Amino acid sequence: MSTPRNRRLARIFKEMAAMSEYLGGTENMFRARVYEKAAQIISSLPVDIEEYMKDHDLTKLHGIGKRTVEKIKEFIETGTIKKYEELKQQVPPDFIELMEVPGLGPKTLKTLHDAFGITTKEELIEVLKSGKAAQLKGFGPKKIEKILHGIELLQQSRERILYWKALQIARVLMAELKEAVGDRILSMEVAGSVRRGKETIGDIDILVSADRKHHHEIIEAFTKLPSVKEVILAGTTKASIISDEEDRQVDLRVIVPDEWGAALQYFTGSKEHNVRVREIAREKGLKINEYGVFRIDTNEKIAGKTEEEVYEAIGMQWIPPEMRENRGEVELAIQRKIPTLVSLEDVKGDMQSHSEWSDGSLPIIKIADFLMKNFKYEYFVLTDHSQAVRVANGLTPERFLKQIEEIKKINAELGTDFVKAAAEVDILPDGTLDLPDEILEKLDFVVASIHSHFNRDNTDRIIRACMNPYVHVIGHPTGRIIGQRDPYPLNFPQIIETCLKTGTALEINGQPDRMDLSDTLAFEARQAGVMLTLATDAHYNSNFYYMEIAVKIARRAWCTPDNILNTRSWEEIEEWKERKRKLLKTI
Repeated sequence: MSTPRNRRLARIFKEMAAMSEYLGGTENMFRARVYEKAAQIISSLPVDIEEYMKDHDLTKLHGIGKRTVEKIKEFIETGTIKKYEELKQQVPPDFIELMEVPGLGPKTLKTLHDAFGITTKEELIEVLKSGKAAQLKGFGPKKIEKILHGIELLQQSRERILYWKALQIARVLMAELKEAVGDRILSMEVAGSVRRGKETIGDIDILVSADRKHHHEIIEAFTKLPSVKEVILAGTTKASIISDEEDRQVDLRVIVPDEWGAALQYFTGSKEHNVRVREIAREKGLKINEYGVFRIDTNEKIAGKTEEEVYEAIGMQWIPPEMRENRGEVELAIQRKIPTLVSLEDVKGDMQSHSEWSDGSLPIIKIADFLMKNFKYEYFVLTDHSQAVRVANGLTPERFLKQIEEIKKINAELGTDFVKAAAEVDILPDGTLDLPDEILEKLDFVVASIHSHFNRDNTDRIIRACMNPYVHVIGHPTGRIIGQRDPYPLNFPQIIETCLKTGTALEINGQPDRMDLSDTLAFEARQAGVMLTLATDAHYNSNFYYMEIAVKIARRAWCTPDNILNTRSWEEIEEWKERKRKLLKTI
């Protein structure tokens, strides 16, 4: 998982890439590619860049040259890069953010700037809405509408951040606080929508349990942590700060041990869940708040130390945080029927990942070594892209055959069939696949995904792909990228029906900006009986930790291990694949 400093440095290189592309010219375009690659590599490093450089030669990483290393050293020493500051002087400040808007990009923005002299976001919106931009070649109504919608999505994404980013911010602050006053802290937990695993987050809540005599010391330490950019409030039991990462507000509450469970339940939410729980409590003559569970008539406190104690006091089974959205979980808890949700420990392998054969960063053997050392997986499914995805260096049928042979050699070297030869095959616009059946049948597993024509209804494409006996799962089924691209139109009930009829699974993709399927759609699929897979779509070794996100989505969908294909052994997966082939013969 990337560190805060790595993320800041990666952000600088990413902005340098965009600004270089905006300025144009052969040299700048070359630099843009170099900076973009550097951003990708740095953000994927599991340790701080300075620590990494003590033991590694960065130039041995594909895409990092000597000049890039010099810039990295400059950042470590000064906190910035001279070239970055120079580029910022040549590009209007608003443009750096606007270049992230889907459909806009550096070249389009430069065209609009040269034509109308715009320098701010407001001026851009005015030019687009007034009809002036329509005078330019290539700026039809659909393109203008797409850009305006992209600006709206970007603004929304600035108000809320992705779950994974919020979780990392919370974890960094918690680690820093533990280092500062760890001996004073009895319990510490992130609460709110982060604990529940919502896909986007507003403010972040952290709870700490400690003896009252240590509260002031903990509050003071929190306001002075390295990752604190600004202090908003520092009271006796609460502090609010702005983090230096994402400028996000983080609230710390310090609680006495006797109130820990009640406070954790209260501040985890959701609001709707808590309202329903309090309704049940009132029916029993009880009231619940952040301090405990009390009898209404005598105000006697009967519970509060643990969440389990709080729920038990009102006649309920403890409810996992991910389920607390008032979707029927309270009634299940009263009946003592809360399911045992899937956990990270249940996952036996990752079902989508990429190597340097397509658009990943590492050789297959290095990925395998990393996973065998850091994860207790029984297998990993390598799904490099097929040839239609040219920007991802997709493999031709011939290259897939070579990769299959390479994987056989690697498994022989490892002494186990750990690496599964697979593919992420493109579903073409007419629903056919980007690889012939004679190649697909040689693979251990096949993920079929859509990477084009996002504006049309793609139900027919997915349905046709499901009908292929060698397609086992539909990858990132709705095609969304949170804050950048809406899901393409789909008749999801029809997709569910087809998956059930053909024995095809749907993927829960753990990429932080995908989280696709969403928890609500995964809930629908699980209810209907569709098999789901958990995958990281890893392109760097650090991406494999995104499995935590996929599991979180599955838990929000109330999935048990039985609902998830890759909680099974590979022998069981082979049996499941055979059932799909038999099902298709009956259609």
